[in-house]
Amino acid sequence: MTDLPVTKREREAEATEKRAVAEERSPRGDLMIASCRSGLPLARRIVERLRVREEAERGDGERGTEVGFLEGIDTQFSDTETVVRLDADVSGKDVFLLQALYDPTSERGIDENYMAFFTAARACREWGANHVTAILPYLAYARQDKPSLSRREPTTAKLTADFAIAAGIDRLITWHPHLRQIHGFYGGTPLHVLDALGFFVEAYREYDGREDVIMVAPDAGATKFVMACGRALDLSCAVGSKYRPRPEEAVLTDVMGDTAGKRVAIVIDDMISSGGTAEALIQKLIEETEIEEVHLGVSHNLCLPAARERLEELHQAYHLQEVMVTNTIPQTEAFRSLPFLDVRDLSDVLADVILRVHHNRPVSEMYQRIE
Repeated sequence: MTDLPVTKREREAEATEKRAVAEERSPRGDLMIASCRSGLPLARRIVERLRVREEAERGDGERGTEVGFLEGIDTQFSDTETVVRLDADVSGKDVFLLQALYDPTSERGIDENYMAFFTAARACREWGANHVTAILPYLAYARQDKPSLSRREPTTAKLTADFAIAAGIDRLITWHPHLRQIHGFYGGTPLHVLDALGFFVEAYREYDGREDVIMVAPDAGATKFVMACGRALDLSCAVGSKYRPRPEEAVLTDVMGDTAGKRVAIVIDDMISSGGTAEALIQKLIEETEIEEVHLGVSHNLCLPAARERLEELHQAYHLQEVMVTNTIPQTEAFRSLPFLDVRDLSDVLADVILRVHHNRPVSEMYQRIE
């Protein structure tokens, strides 16, 4: 069987890739970080990390990875319509577009931030970007993955995925979404779900193997994740049994697991919204078990005033020692002022995954399997 003739376009593509390798450049194009306004604080930290790495590479006599940066590219007209303007050329660039969909430090709501993101993605695509990778550390609407029982609701998580793909993204990076099944909503578009297993394991490494410590999942939905953390740290686990009689209200009926002889509880969840689940669980642990000390770790803190009040009460009256959150959502000054709140920066993790995607290296090496 004879080989098919090589077309002119294929020869040109091969030559372009070879030149890129020779120049130590990514065949995806020059690296460009773009940020909407709400994503700007985290974007700046990521760019700082990337440029530090670039300088280190140049110090070793290598070319390094040059980093372009478009800051806060969205605004509004007087009638509140969203507008995006690009102050630099993105033609032929490998664009990573960052947005904080939920930003309690501003007056911009999730819907406005999502529209800014869609518009920014379309602007990058229309003006010639080779690739547009979305970085949405907190994936809003992920909880609306199916209708509530006997409610006539849409699957809004699928709707926002459709909008993002139609706007022009060809890849999505997110952190610890409400459900890992979010993959299905993006079809053939690559989706990198940076689960927080390794993050939490390292954060609580000091408790490795301690017989007086137990990890607790607040509900059945978090059980698999928390059990994986427990196995990695050689800790026993428990799970809370809860139901919601009304939206934003949690009733905890039981804590299932052997808490005998346990003095310290580590509660892990994907988010804090109103804080009702954390309040019900921690109160039950302190009042009905031998637990004397509680640590709470979550990926996303929505910074709602009700949650702040509950966390303060839990700290003062129910032995809540520490609340660890990440900066997937910009944290308000009201929460940052809590002396027991520890905000962990994800800019290094996100900078790493950006470079892996940019240089066509496997991102899966960053994952730890949850079984």
